[in-house]
Amino acid sequence: MPLLGCIADDFTGATDLANTLVKGGMSAVQVIGVPDGPLPEADAVIVALKSRTAPVAEAVRDSLAACDALLAAGARQIFFKYCSTFDSTPEGNIGPVADALVRRLDAGFALACPAFPTNGRTVYQGHLFVGAALLSESGMENHPLTPMRDANLVRVLGAQTDGAVGLVPFATVARGTAETRRAMTRLKESGRRYAIVDAITDAHLLTIGEAAAQHPLITGGSGVALGLPANFRAAGLLPERDAAALPPVAGHAAVLAGSCSRATLGQIGFARDHLPTLELDVLTTPDADALQRQALDWMDGKLGDMPVLIAASAPPDKVAALQQRLGRDAAGALVEETLAGIAAALVARGVRRLVVAGGETSGAVVSRLGVRSLRIGPEIDPGVPWTQAELPDDASGIHLALKSGNFGARDFFLKAFDG
Repeated sequence: MPLLGCIADDFTGATDLANTLVKGGMSAVQVIGVPDGPLPEADAVIVALKSRTAPVAEAVRDSLAACDALLAAGARQIFFKYCSTFDSTPEGNIGPVADALVRRLDAGFALACPAFPTNGRTVYQGHLFVGAALLSESGMENHPLTPMRDANLVRVLGAQTDGAVGLVPFATVARGTAETRRAMTRLKESGRRYAIVDAITDAHLLTIGEAAAQHPLITGGSGVALGLPANFRAAGLLPERDAAALPPVAGHAAVLAGSCSRATLGQIGFARDHLPTLELDVLTTPDADALQRQALDWMDGKLGDMPVLIAASAPPDKVAALQQRLGRDAAGALVEETLAGIAAALVARGVRRLVVAGGETSGAVVSRLGVRSLRIGPEIDPGVPWTQAELPDDASGIHLALKSGNFGARDFFLKAFDG
């Protein structure tokens, strides 16, 4: 049975969380969608939903169903994982899903901490920073689906819930586990449903994880999970092992990019000088079938020893123009449908190592390929591991790396295939 049951609101976020847990010594399997049968054996099971931008009622329904499946399998603690940039709108979905889980678990209280210092996400006095910039000045204010124009997380979460939100400030966390635990207890006893918890270093995240060892529910980015394996190890429930080993695969390599984040656009620019690259112009050709045919024609003769890159990413002005032309949801669906079809064609042509950039794109790709679970392997860059994915007609499967748009070094698309 799993020790830790996790619910992630997108696919790359689920992989990021699983990667953190594997590095801490927990075996981890990522399940795609609400489980409809027995769960795989692992110390941590992460249910990857596509609920970040889904309608609120759908996000709540699927999250509760995932929670029920994890509890039925014996999970001792539930973790609700969302993006380290707190991606959401004033309506949700972080607040409504967290509210539903608090009630289902009869928890009464949960911490909220999206900090991930290794990737430049820190929380100070309740404000989320990306590097040296406030979230609202980091480029996330231009996100096509969840523009983040307020860095004050107490205020952002407060707008999404009917519960009260408090703050455990940096000075308290810096004083250690006992003070942090007492501060959260005081907030709960004073009627707060949530506490935004400051963290600017990994040491703070370890403190927060230890302080929440007995919490039925934890919410946050993958960073706050750093301290959780040690809790289970201290309780004598987690043996020492190499949790990251994956069986080898043989075949071609490819990258698909649908994210429009600054990081991914920079990675495409770097890779353009090193890899065969096709950049699809979705604004000029807003038709999934036509774009897929273009990609199929282009890839003929190019699949070999060197990875290929196919991108439908675009800078903010082109994204805005496409959304104005088609509507926000239709524009996103067009990119997802296009790249999911291309992924299926790549696998049919012998690609067995595939990097996908973008949470929504990753969700579309794994759905099209029929992937139901991912066993988490070694890390490529902070927050992004290789995984082993079984396919419906291929038990040996493929290696997949599902990269959040904002993650990875500039040379990520090359680094992923080194060695």
